Amino acid sequence: MDWLHPALQSGWPTGIIMADFKGREVARMRREDAVVLIPSLHPDEKLGIYVADLLAHGFHRVVVVDDGSGPDYAPLFEALKVHPECTVLGYPANQGKGFALKHGMRHILEACPDCPGVVTADSDGQHTAEDCLRVAQAMLEHPDRLVLGSRDLSLPDVPPKSRAGNRLTSFFFMLLYGHWLGDTQTGLRGISSALMPRMLEVPGSRFEYEMNVLIHCSGWNVGFEKVPIATIYLDANAGTHFRPFQDSARIYRLLFANFFKFASASALSTLLDHGLFNILERWLLPSLVRWVVPSQFPFISLVLPATAIARLCSALFNYRVNRQFVFRLEKSRGALLRYVALATLVMLASAFLVDATAHALGMDAGLAKIIVDSALFFINYRIMKAWVFPQPVLKDQSK
Repeated sequence: MDWLHPALQSGWPTGIIMADFKGREVARMRREDAVVLIPSLHPDEKLGIYVADLLAHGFHRVVVVDDGSGPDYAPLFEALKVHPECTVLGYPANQGKGFALKHGMRHILEACPDCPGVVTADSDGQHTAEDCLRVAQAMLEHPDRLVLGSRDLSLPDVPPKSRAGNRLTSFFFMLLYGHWLGDTQTGLRGISSALMPRMLEVPGSRFEYEMNVLIHCSGWNVGFEKVPIATIYLDANAGTHFRPFQDSARIYRLLFANFFKFASASALSTLLDHGLFNILERWLLPSLVRWVVPSQFPFISLVLPATAIARLCSALFNYRVNRQFVFRLEKSRGALLRYVALATLVMLASAFLVDATAHALGMDAGLAKIIVDSALFFINYRIMKAWVFPQPVLKDQSK
């Protein structure tokens, strides 16, 4: 990634000297130098045990964010202060996991500017200290990537709802954003200090924030480093604060938001195409022909020119809406030419595949076209996002 200083592009392996963006020597970094960030709401005694275990495994900076748990839980957070290595932050009212994570990262960027990054972990005992060390090591080695602790969700003790929900989001994330992430809902993540400022820009205050991070990293061309971790579900995940309906709705709304904009742009372009065709073929072009060459009017077909003009206008409209509204790209050299090339290729692919499918499967060409064009619609979206309207490369924000 060219937005990192050359001294950082090869990673921060354990025990080597880390340099900042200006090439100055900072410190000899180890995985234990990462800050463990734990957002917590209504914890139990497992939180204190977990923090002690992290410190016993060598971490020397832990930040716990009390996400508005209330006075009944104050003694549990106060008990953490017996560890000088543990900092407890908080605020009165519950704001959500995303808010807590960003609140903690802001504090870490100010209070621990020398740290290589953070490892975010849940407070319910599902992330072991050993796995936190593995994620921290991967973060040192790949500071240009978002590190994800990935559970094996095929194991028999994984609650069916958790397995199904994760598989569904993994499938759609692959379809829409081009990355297969076997565990999209993992809370164990490694975020380097180079990436942390950008994580603060990601919108979202509750559980949807973590999905939004994946979407934004995909758009910024930030890679994903997956680290296998233990799969732990305590009491069938009964202690989770995840609300199945409300939080799932937030996540899927984010997951499909851009695609729905793309689909809406296509629908509007289709309506414009049909509307313009009818106006041109029935009224405007006949009036023009009657005025210019009235004697030839009965013998002139207006379907082709009406189709060409309507398609050109709707295509330019679609291009403009996709560039400014869907993919939000102000300037992109050659985008229009790439758009025309892609539209031509999709049209040719549709014609070839419809014909081949109809003959191979012996089905009606109209049904084959529905199937083929539906598949091409998703492919077209992916190519348009990655090639026609690519997002700018993430730049170093510290300069």
